[in-house]
Amino acid sequence: MKWKQFVGDYLSFTRKERIAVLTLVLLIVAVFLLPGMIRSRGESLVAPVDTTWISAAKRLEVKQLGSRQSTESQNQENNNSLQYDRPVNSGVKEGAVFYFDPNTLDEAGWRKLGLREKTIRTIQNYLARGGHFYKAEDLKKIYGLHPDEYLRLEPYIKIEGSPVTEASTGYERKEKETNNFPNRTIDINTADTSAFIALPGIGSKLATRIVNFRDKLGGFYTIDQVKETYGLPDSTFQKIKPRLQLGTTTVKKININTATMDELKAHPYIKYNLAKTIVAYREEHGAFSKVEDIRKIMAITEDSYQKMSPYLTL
Repeated sequence: MKWKQFVGDYLSFTRKERIAVLTLVLLIVAVFLLPGMIRSRGESLVAPVDTTWISAAKRLEVKQLGSRQSTESQNQENNNSLQYDRPVNSGVKEGAVFYFDPNTLDEAGWRKLGLREKTIRTIQNYLARGGHFYKAEDLKKIYGLHPDEYLRLEPYIKIEGSPVTEASTGYERKEKETNNFPNRTIDINTADTSAFIALPGIGSKLATRIVNFRDKLGGFYTIDQVKETYGLPDSTFQKIKPRLQLGTTTVKKININTATMDELKAHPYIKYNLAKTIVAYREEHGAFSKVEDIRKIMAITEDSYQKMSPYLTL
């Protein structure tokens, strides 16, 4: 009796309670099953990715790249084939082209080739002073000749009877040039850069430095002054010394009583500090009565006086 009473009291449900329990059970089941159903349905809705367009795009890209490279290669070949006939943005006046020997071509011929008057004079001066073109590359050393001018003319340069082969180095060419003209000399006070370039071991830079140093001095009064040029090795000077001569000893002089400090300091043997001292001494003691009086300045040594005195005057 007690069991029946227990069941009747605690395990029996009314209609509403049974509906509530059933609803609760259904909710629990839905909570556990619904996520899996949603995930499965979502995967079934995703359409497969079509990758055929990616392959097609890659094939098109490769085709376009190959076409562009082919076009660039063709343009490069066209540029190379025209580089001697039509230099771009060089600013060089072009003329006619024909085969020529730079050692025998006259001024009219150089003009016909389109060279400038200044460059033509440089070439003529170089040849007149004993210079000689032994191979086409020698023309590149002419001061003022534009690289594009050389590139345009180089295929047409034909040097007759050249004693130097194309395989010879620049040093060998200069050595043979020296042997061919062992007694030819240049005047160090009148020679231009082309004449100095013709000497063994002297290039365009050294030639320009020698001429600039000479101009700043006001001229050389001894051959040994040439070796004072900045960057000129003593070995090179000793090699060219037998081919140097002093045709004139007349030099440009500075008036130490009237020259300004700027004029004095511009001279390589005086420079700024000594120029300032000379002007200060002159202002304190008055004008110099003779050039030798400059020795009274303590900063001037006997060696410096001997070097600069040929350039001083009153």
